[in-house]
Formats: sequence, C-alpha cells, structure tokens
Amino acid sequence: MDPFTALCVELLSPLGSVRVRRMFGGQGVYLDDLFMAIIDDGQLFLKTDDTTRERFDTAGCPPFTFPNKAGEPVVTHYRRAPEEALESPPLMLPWARLALEAALRAANAKVKPSAPAKKAPAKKATAARRR
Repeated sequence: MDPFTALCVELLSPLGSVRVRRMFGGQGVYLDDLFMAIIDDGQLFLKTDDTTRERFDTAGCPPFTFPNKAGEPVVTHYRRAPEEALESPPLMLPWARLALEAALRAANAKVKPSAPAKKAPAKKATAARRR
C-alpha cells in the first residue's frame, strides 16, 4: 500500500473497518463494505449526494472527473476532501461522516422493498359423497 493510501485508511478508520480495492486505475475505498470514496492520482474523493454536496462545494472541494470515450469530462458525485481534513482523523471525521451518510442513503435506495407474500391458492371445497 502506498503512503497516501495508508494515510487515507488511517484517517477513515475511526468510523469503522476500511478496505481498499483497485479500480479503473485508481482505488475504491469501502467503509464496512459501503463504497464511500475514491483515491486517484494522490487525492481522496468522498461520496456526496443531494443532501451533502453543497457542504463540499461551499468548502471549495472540486468534483472527481474523468474523460469519457469521446474525451469529454464526466463529473461524478465524489468531491475532493478538504486539504485540512488530510491532516488528522479528527479533522477528517465530519467529512467522512458526510460521505458515509451518502453511501448509506445510496445503499438503502438500491434495496427494493420486498414483494408482499403471495397467498396460497384457496383449496377447493369438495363435497362429501354420500351413498
């Protein structure tokens, strides 16, 4: 594990079990099996959603972008962690919590409500035969 990835794991560990997996030339960061961050080119990008994105944008955290097949930029829902948050776990904690909350909402949105249980077909009443 490279030093920056090790730092990110250390910074996010107060929230739970952190696991890093290679993906698309970068790394995916999972906290308790929830995908919540991307490490790419020596930068940490935290998951956002409609509820949390404004906090990151207000703090001047640019989005993670990558070029599509046509070379045009694709803007994602991940925002770079604030520079000061990379200094210590207590400074990262509020930002990591926002990312975890966004990851939880995304995971819950993917869970489809279970279909109501099907009723067993009614048994046909059979008339007793009398002889």
